[in-house]
Amino acid sequence: MKKIDYFNLSRHLHNLPKNGRILVAPLNWGIGHATRCISIIKQLQENGFKPIIASDGEALKLLQKVFPDVISYELPSYEVKYAKTSRFFTLKLLSQIPKFISTYKNENSVINKLVISKKIDAIISDNRFGVFNKEIPSIYITHQLRVKLGWSTFLSSKLHQKMISNFDECWVPDIQEKPNLSGNLAHNIKLKIPVKYIGVLSQFQEQEQKQNIKYDILVLLSGPEPQRSILEKKLLNEFKNTTKKVCFVRGVIENEIDKRQENSLTIYNYLLGDDLQKVINESDLIIARSGYSTIMDLAKLGKKAFFIPTLGQSEQEYLAQHLENQKIAPYCIQNNFTLASLEVCEKYTGFQ
Repeated sequence: MKKIDYFNLSRHLHNLPKNGRILVAPLNWGIGHATRCISIIKQLQENGFKPIIASDGEALKLLQKVFPDVISYELPSYEVKYAKTSRFFTLKLLSQIPKFISTYKNENSVINKLVISKKIDAIISDNRFGVFNKEIPSIYITHQLRVKLGWSTFLSSKLHQKMISNFDECWVPDIQEKPNLSGNLAHNIKLKIPVKYIGVLSQFQEQEQKQNIKYDILVLLSGPEPQRSILEKKLLNEFKNTTKKVCFVRGVIENEIDKRQENSLTIYNYLLGDDLQKVINESDLIIARSGYSTIMDLAKLGKKAFFIPTLGQSEQEYLAQHLENQKIAPYCIQNNFTLASLEVCEKYTGFQ
């Protein structure tokens, strides 16, 4: 894979007022949208802006822990409910569209009041449809100009593109040229507003030298329930008798970081920032969901990976296939995973 172009906020500041208050609002869909906004918030601070955080649920909790001194607000929750089986995943989501529309309108009303009361100068929304205001620059971040949702892909893509048109610009966290990380999710599509490919957006810093390997395998769990817990239970069962050194990061944000040891397994409830980067760097192979934010983080750190897409999420299934086709990382369906599945990893390059 070619050398990766990383996000640099200073290239994209021409529409943002100097020293202004910038609202950063990630979607609460797992914690991936929140983690990739960490870099944006840090760079806003470094460039003299005053970031303000707005989100809900786990995403808001995470950003409040990383940026305790940054003002934050809770937004209306979309409260997405997920099917336990892939068979009904798309239908379950589509059935919630009326509720999503209601939340979107409520969210936009809250934002319009915040813009006035807190004198916000610009907005950066990561996949939150209602976080825009017609009176100030409003930027939308997404890697899904084309939304993969099984048989309803055409409809879901058109609906998403219509929502994006409410904004002034769309930022895609990827490179425009081939090869790239997002494939046809974010390429060869024209929108009514300008689209900018801003480079890979990761919460981590590039490592100057490789760290000593401490763990044979790191399991990074993330994403919406109940699938996060289902995969956790399956992998703990697979690894319970292994002699390999395995680290689990469960992806459950709680008040305190908890660490426990079970035979050769080291288990954390969650890790953030430098602690998370350290344990990734100290691991030889990463097992994770093929969520786009996770992919960008592993690309930045140059790791070898094995992906297990969330059941029913066509986007994650596509991304896993896209990376396998490039011989970067293998993947398998969740129900089919065994320790033997990892034997093919040596045939793949990893994120070099």
